[in-house]
Amino acid sequence: MGPSESIAIDTSLVRRLIAAQFPQWADLPVRPVRHGGWDNRTFHLGDDLSVRLPSAASYALQVEKEQRWLPRLAPHLPLPIPAPVAMGRPGEGYPWPWSVYRWRHGEIATHAPIGDLPVFAAKLGKFLADLQRIDADGGPSPGQHNFFRGGPLTVYNHEARWALEALAGQIDTDAAHSVWEAALAAQWTAKPVWFHGDVSSSNLLVESGCLAAVIDFGTSGVGDPACDLSIAWTMFSGESREAFRATLPLDRGTWARGRGWTLWKAMIVAAEMPGTDRLEVEKSRRVLAEVLADHGRYG
Repeated sequence: MGPSESIAIDTSLVRRLIAAQFPQWADLPVRPVRHGGWDNRTFHLGDDLSVRLPSAASYALQVEKEQRWLPRLAPHLPLPIPAPVAMGRPGEGYPWPWSVYRWRHGEIATHAPIGDLPVFAAKLGKFLADLQRIDADGGPSPGQHNFFRGGPLTVYNHEARWALEALAGQIDTDAAHSVWEAALAAQWTAKPVWFHGDVSSSNLLVESGCLAAVIDFGTSGVGDPACDLSIAWTMFSGESREAFRATLPLDRGTWARGRGWTLWKAMIVAAEMPGTDRLEVEKSRRVLAEVLADHGRYG
């Protein structure tokens, strides 16, 4: 089965799946979630539950992982995370496992007003520091389930070098090359730790201007936590970035790899999307400028 374009992931499908597999919830209304995601489609189920369906086979690998590990992580963390209630099986023409979660109130940080960004950044940093302290023995190592986040950056070396060539004359490729080489040289040699894998504004819930929850652990795992640092340049700057940095007990090499992760993603977006999505291209160019400036200051 191919990507979600060949599957109608809609309220009708969710109703059929719930009725067939969880009849105790069959009478609850189903509504699509605004900003419901791309890798997974999310729906309200009544007032207190949500249904989350992977949009492609590559994302389906994450379902069982989240079902198994999120309940074990939650008691050790200072903020709420998704709470699995049930795991569905393929059916009704839908080919992958799927999840029912407790509904988390809040608006994603991409669209929500934030009261004090440095306080928000410090709270997020503490959450990640606490996540890294949880016993990682037996946790999921980097692999296809999370697109090798938490592993060595060499996995993305080919893409990064292609993007450097594609962006020649458009960005300071000498500086970008220096950032990338510094990231490759700073290898993670410590014991693997837990990481979220996709710390972005779309995975942070806000209530009353404050950070209220961290969601979407689909790319989580145990390994190098550098991939969790990208938000330092995609969402924070100045005082808020420093507040985030101060809460995380990570060495210069980890920050160098964090800049590398951020550089790779921003470059491939900027190189692949010209003329297609100008807003994303412009955002990626701003992120690149922040990463290059930060490397000049700390690298």
